[in-house]
Amino acid sequence: MFDQYATWIGALIAVIATAWLARWAIRHCDRANGADWGNKWLNRLDGLNRIFCRRFHRLQADTIQLPANGGALLAANHVSGLDPLLMIAACSRPLRFMIATEEYHRWWLKWLVRTIGCIPVDRTGKPEKAFQAALRALDADEVIGVFPQGRIRHPGEAPVALKRGVVALAHLAEVPIVPLHISGIRGAGHIIIALFLRSTARIEATHAVYVTDTKDEAAMLELSEFVNRGAVNA
Repeated sequence: MFDQYATWIGALIAVIATAWLARWAIRHCDRANGADWGNKWLNRLDGLNRIFCRRFHRLQADTIQLPANGGALLAANHVSGLDPLLMIAACSRPLRFMIATEEYHRWWLKWLVRTIGCIPVDRTGKPEKAFQAALRALDADEVIGVFPQGRIRHPGEAPVALKRGVVALAHLAEVPIVPLHISGIRGAGHIIIALFLRSTARIEATHAVYVTDTKDEAAMLELSEFVNRGAVNA
C-alpha cells in the first residue's frame, strides 16, 4: 500500500513540476518576444527563438533600420540554415522569407514555414509566381527576407553576382532594401548542423538602399559590396 501511495505522490510531484516549468518557460518567452506576429503562440515562439539565438548562438546585431510601417526587403548573405532564425531574432517586425520550394516542402519544416508565411520559389519552373506573391506581401506592408546570393555560400568562397530580382521587386513595390551581413557562424555551409554548433553570431546592418528603376546598377553595386563582404576573390 505504501508503495502505491509513493507512486501516486511521485506522479503528482512530476505533474506539478512539469506544469511549473512550462509556466516558467512561457513567461520567459513572453518577456523575450520582440515582434507582434498577431498570435500569442507565434509571439512566444518568437521569444523562444530570440532566447536561443542570443543565449546559445551569442547573437550580436546592429539595430536594423526598418520602417515602423510599410513594406521592406531585408537582403543578406546566406551562410547556413541558421540565418533566418538570426534575422528574425534581430528584427522588430515579423519577417517572411522567400525560400526554395524543396526547402518549403520538407516534412519536418513545412508546418513552420507555412505558419509564418514563407513564399516558396520554384527555381526550375516558374519563379515569377513567387515574385508576384512577394509583391502582394510587400504591397500589404509586410517585411520579406531574401538571400540574393541564391544559395548557401561558405564565407571563404569567391564573391558572386547577386540575383537582380531583389532590385526589381523593391522598385515595383516601392520599398527600401536593408542590406545585412551575417558572420561568426560555426556551422557555416550547413543547414542543420549550424543550428546545433554554438556560434558567436553577428549581424551587421547598413542604411536602407532605395532603387530608382528595375535595373538600378548603383543600387546593385551598393547591395553587393555589403552582402558579399568577406568573400575571397579567386
